[in-house]
Amino acid sequence: MPLEATQQQRRRWMSALAKAPETDLRQAWQALRLQPAYQVLRKPEIGLTMVRGRAGGDGAPFHLGEMTVTRCSVALDDGTVGHAYVSGRRPWHAETAAVCDALLQSSPDLIGPLIEPLEKAQAERRRAARAKAEATRAEFFTMVRGE
Repeated sequence: MPLEATQQQRRRWMSALAKAPETDLRQAWQALRLQPAYQVLRKPEIGLTMVRGRAGGDGAPFHLGEMTVTRCSVALDDGTVGHAYVSGRRPWHAETAAVCDALLQSSPDLIGPLIEPLEKAQAERRRAARAKAEATRAEFFTMVRGE
């Protein structure tokens, strides 16, 4: 498989793992019934990271503020290393996401049972939020005045 394709896949599953609510990740993890042997390389650490934004989405970047993140790195017994960064103070989430990252690198067939349900739940939450926001939408218009 080309390197770019594997990078895209890894980007996809790392995003799904990081953005998933902890309850969804816990359900997906328990459903797989996996108990891989791994070693913690960097235990879950809580810290801050700077968040940057852009005015209007395309303006000059500016520092928006800081947010709390938890990071973790693990190595499976076969030497595959997994990493994870998740928002907030969630050590279990970071460690589990790092284990999943390592497992997915060595067994991409886990994407279906692990990542797709997380992505589907995320898409449903986005759809519900859009529908809720759309219900409060107000449209304004101006009548043209005669001159």
